[in-house]
Amino acid sequence: MPAETQHIQLAASLIVGQVLEAGRNLNQVLDESLRGKAAWEPSQRAALQDLSYGSLRHYGQLRAVLDKLLHKPLSDERVRFLLLVALYQLQYGKSAGHAVVDHAVRAAQTINPRVGGLVNAILRNFLRNRAELLEQASHSAEGKYSYRQWWVDELNAQYGERCTAILEAGNQRPPMTLRVNQRRGSTADYLAQLARQGYSAIQIEPGALLLEKPLPVDRLPGFSDGMVSVQDAGAQYAAGLLDVRDGMRVLDACAAPGGKTAHILEQADAELVAVDRDAARLERVAENLQRLQLNAQLVAGDAAAPDTWWDGRPFQRILADVPCSASGVVRRHPDIKWLRRRSDIVAFSAQQTEILRALWRLLAQDGKLLYATCSVFRQENEDVVTSFLAQHRDALRIPVALPGDTEGQLLPDDQHDGFYYALLQKIA
Repeated sequence: MPAETQHIQLAASLIVGQVLEAGRNLNQVLDESLRGKAAWEPSQRAALQDLSYGSLRHYGQLRAVLDKLLHKPLSDERVRFLLLVALYQLQYGKSAGHAVVDHAVRAAQTINPRVGGLVNAILRNFLRNRAELLEQASHSAEGKYSYRQWWVDELNAQYGERCTAILEAGNQRPPMTLRVNQRRGSTADYLAQLARQGYSAIQIEPGALLLEKPLPVDRLPGFSDGMVSVQDAGAQYAAGLLDVRDGMRVLDACAAPGGKTAHILEQADAELVAVDRDAARLERVAENLQRLQLNAQLVAGDAAAPDTWWDGRPFQRILADVPCSASGVVRRHPDIKWLRRRSDIVAFSAQQTEILRALWRLLAQDGKLLYATCSVFRQENEDVVTSFLAQHRDALRIPVALPGDTEGQLLPDDQHDGFYYALLQKIA
């Protein structure tokens, strides 16, 4: 283990603390931290990301273990977060246990010179009694699954015996899936390019390749030339379900960061309007389109208030990729498990209903609207759509075919994240 590990441990503990204490977004805090460490090598930056994400991914278990190891509460929360990071390394990392402990002690002493002995004792106690401590931690739902109790209760009520598999999938490292730009070459050709460079992948959908091991995007053949994009296989269903054909006028609402926008344009020559209320995030859409040599009209606007940006011309296709709890993508955003509250699901449902109603009147007769979320909670998905259909007699639901489909619900597994899709057509 390199000597700088103690600095990486300390940096990760500060990031974890910002998320759990201040309720900040993990990606944002990590980006800020990495910008302040421009001299770090790529391996160091990857290690910091792993410790930050992993500690939050397994926070429930790690916290339950730490509570068993402490005889009284720590007076300094910074030390507690450092211990959580070190416990993650000891349980899930590949480094030698004694080295992890030694570096954690040095890191703790930079916080308070008097706590080194305590940190050493706690971590070595874990190494001696690991099995017993982990078994004790599993007595609570949070300690066993590393989700809040209400989250476990909701999934259990909605999915029954499938609940455990959903929870476990959310605690895995996310797969890296590629979307091959069919305008630039076939999926088979790109698979061969990967193989020639020594990268292993399998085809899991017509345009989707699952990498055996994640890669930095700058090592992907032709990435800068727009031959391929990184997009979860579950998200790639959207463009096909929307069934866009050449010449159609299409709206992508809540479009940022633009993966689905680009995919639609890779499949059809459409007049596409991409709307997002966050102008800064629209810049990412523009960057993606530029790399892929695609064009769309980008509009900063609120999907729930189209009168502020709509020109009155109807759309033949609308993708309503609405804001949601993101409960289907928690392995990519583990902070969500600890920052979301049960009341947030009710708030998201109300917002989703408002957006769906607002966008419906923009849809042309016989046009299709695809309602999409990256949630696994019924309140944001089936309940919203069922209520909408009951109130709109001009809406017809068209069945969608998804693997393991449960009324449009795609559950997370080793190949894709969790998504929900409902395809609606406007009828007379």
